[in-house]
Amino acid sequence: MTTATPPASGLRATDAQRAPAAPAAPAASTVYAPSEPVDVRATLGILGRGPYDPTTVWDATGVWRTFRTPAGSATVRIRHPAADGSIAAAAWGDGAEWAIEAVPGLLGRGDDWGTLDVRGTPLLHDSRRRNPGLRLTRTGRLLEALIPAIIEQRVTSLEAYNSWARLIRWYGEGAPGPGPVELRVVPTVEQWRGIPSWEWHRAGVDPGRARTVRSALAVAGSLERATDRAETLTDAARALRTVTGIGVWTAAETLQRSHADSDAVSVGDYHLAHYVGEALIGRRVDDDGMLELLEPWRGQRQRVIRLILASGHRFQRRGPRLAVQDHRWH
Repeated sequence: MTTATPPASGLRATDAQRAPAAPAAPAASTVYAPSEPVDVRATLGILGRGPYDPTTVWDATGVWRTFRTPAGSATVRIRHPAADGSIAAAAWGDGAEWAIEAVPGLLGRGDDWGTLDVRGTPLLHDSRRRNPGLRLTRTGRLLEALIPAIIEQRVTSLEAYNSWARLIRWYGEGAPGPGPVELRVVPTVEQWRGIPSWEWHRAGVDPGRARTVRSALAVAGSLERATDRAETLTDAARALRTVTGIGVWTAAETLQRSHADSDAVSVGDYHLAHYVGEALIGRRVDDDGMLELLEPWRGQRQRVIRLILASGHRFQRRGPRLAVQDHRWH
């Protein structure tokens, strides 16, 4: 991945923040014994924003993930299931206890697939059979899902992933604990707010997306309260869309991760409608066609989409590739 020279800013992480002294012994730990199998990679893979995301690092035995919790920064180490299906987790940092309490939600506790009937659709039925441990994750961290979703608006994944990685490397603090050296914790709300416009530009985020992030940060507390208190996730999505620049796609991408929204559909995605159409009826469709195809599973449409994406179906990308735009220098 190409990286840019870090900006000269007082907000940039200091060397001490990049290499914190931390004990190897975790501040909190647990062994989660789910009632059904959980595939850690399939469930938590949606949290990482590209292969170079400094908040999420995978290795052969599991994942290291950082969070900015209400109690402070935290690093969580979640291992792949043991032979008996149990999953060991450990956490470091001021937010360790909060993070450990969140582990069951991260691993899909309460995400009930029991009423999803896909027996009439061979591809979905086969995918469900081959992916019994797929769950919808719930982080409970709205802004950590919302800000990268905004950065991903209207650009290629490669552009967005590079921008996110730059911002976290420049402004995130070093992760507590003995994890990989590249691990970072996302900035605080105040630190995000303090990033000047020209440094969003240096990171490759155009003024429109940067303005939307700043608008969301300006009402961060009320957004979190509104989504947490919403009677339904439809109401939560509506609350997010009161911020100028946040539409259906961004709200869906956010709530899929922060609240395990089982029905959220990322309408407006460049490829998703094509994938759904090809998987279900053998031809590409537009957003309206996708919604029509998914209607029989209303309430569980995100689960169906996840099964499609996990199916191994070889999708045909026949459309023109999006041109990579570099907003840093023009």
